[in-house]
Amino acid sequence: MTTLLRIIPARFVVRRPQRMIERHVVAYRRQWLIIVSGFFEPLFYLLSMRAGLGSLVGDVSVAGKAVPYDAFVAPALMASSAMNGAIFDSTGNVLHRMKYARIYDAALATPMSPADVAVGEISWALLRGQLYAGSFLGVMAALGLVQSWWVFMALPACALVGLTFAGIGFAATTYMRGWSDLEIVTTATMPLFLFSATFFPASSYGSWGWVVQISPLYHGVALVRAANTGVWTASVLAHVAVLLAVSIAALALAAKRLDVLLRK
Repeated sequence: MTTLLRIIPARFVVRRPQRMIERHVVAYRRQWLIIVSGFFEPLFYLLSMRAGLGSLVGDVSVAGKAVPYDAFVAPALMASSAMNGAIFDSTGNVLHRMKYARIYDAALATPMSPADVAVGEISWALLRGQLYAGSFLGVMAALGLVQSWWVFMALPACALVGLTFAGIGFAATTYMRGWSDLEIVTTATMPLFLFSATFFPASSYGSWGWVVQISPLYHGVALVRAANTGVWTASVLAHVAVLLAVSIAALALAAKRLDVLLRK
């Protein structure tokens, strides 16, 4: 193991990422409302679908199983909650810590490496996404939208969604010049939220269905939806592979970019 660590570039060696998480737990212990704020947007969408549109649409087929429209939308909004928690924390908060508070400069003055910082930040963003996802699962159960006991597998699926978007958000933030660039985040996430088979099956997009499948959120939605219905197909492996590949690539890019920025 020691020989392997000597071969791997120092910026990719991960030893103490938990130190960043410990720092954030202390910093946010009196600001819990900021942590949970992004949970409400998908919740309001779900309530609006249940109260209005759901009764007009009727049942939707998921892998050959007919489910009510609100039960079709709910897993997608759960995946969106995980995305929101991860992306919000890995963009604006990371930008503040990196360019203004200079927390990462202080971290690198210790034995921590750029990879420790990147993995720690992405792990914290993932935990925030899981908080949203777990809360949303509770709402689904309270509203009677859970279709199968397999729904508990939605939590690891949302963890994978959170990991993917935390990595993407962190890597993207390393290219941001200031607060104005955060507008790009909203511009990018809103189409993902609306056009990732969130509200309509991918088949309804016709010849444009392949565009929908480019979205990482689409693959997360498919996993959570499969967990809620309890219908598993071979395509689940493809969805997992895509999210893992994107998250690993994003994490590697984030560590590399952070190393370049903080060692100038």
